[in-house]
Amino acid sequence: MKKEKSSKSTQAYEVIKTRILDGTYAPKERIIIDQIAKEIGSSHIPVREAIRRLEADQFIEYRANVGAVVQSLNADAYKETLEFLSVLEGYATAMSVESLTKEDFSQLYTLNKQMKEALHAYDLQTFGQLNKAFHYVIYDACANELLVKSIKDAWDKLDTVRTRGFHSFPLRANESVLEHDQLLEMLEQNQPNDRIEKFARQHKQNTLRASKQT
Repeated sequence: MKKEKSSKSTQAYEVIKTRILDGTYAPKERIIIDQIAKEIGSSHIPVREAIRRLEADQFIEYRANVGAVVQSLNADAYKETLEFLSVLEGYATAMSVESLTKEDFSQLYTLNKQMKEALHAYDLQTFGQLNKAFHYVIYDACANELLVKSIKDAWDKLDTVRTRGFHSFPLRANESVLEHDQLLEMLEQNQPNDRIEKFARQHKQNTLRASKQT
């Protein structure tokens, strides 16, 4: 029974988190526990456990007289998360340079080419998904699993904001693919780690700069 409850809790967690990340649940939208419980065929208890996990992961917050709602990322939290990511991503990118394979580089070039095509078609949702895939190829080559998990957790929190962001400042999207070209050249040339780290950090900071100009 305990294992079944844990399984249902995990199922509820994944259902709610996926809907938050894909925009089905909007910021500040209330999570209806009874509805989720019926969907997954469980009591309220596993759903409440899932919500507590999502609250700890900062996807959900409790509001008086309302209950569990999707957490909204305010301007300060967005800025802080990008600053946090700029440091972690810079270091992870530099750590990945020795582990990237020919297959990785082939995939990176393909993804960046697809990003340019998506941008030309003004399909900024696809652009955002490809951008995430591009960076994840690099981070997955990093041997520090804790570092990579921290980066991916932060990306999850920014996913819906990032998609809206490319719509808000499309010029940044164009700059981003050009910076990817530069980064790939640096990685293939096996340039010094500190130079790669600095460039990758600036890449993220440029996104923050662009957001401030909108």
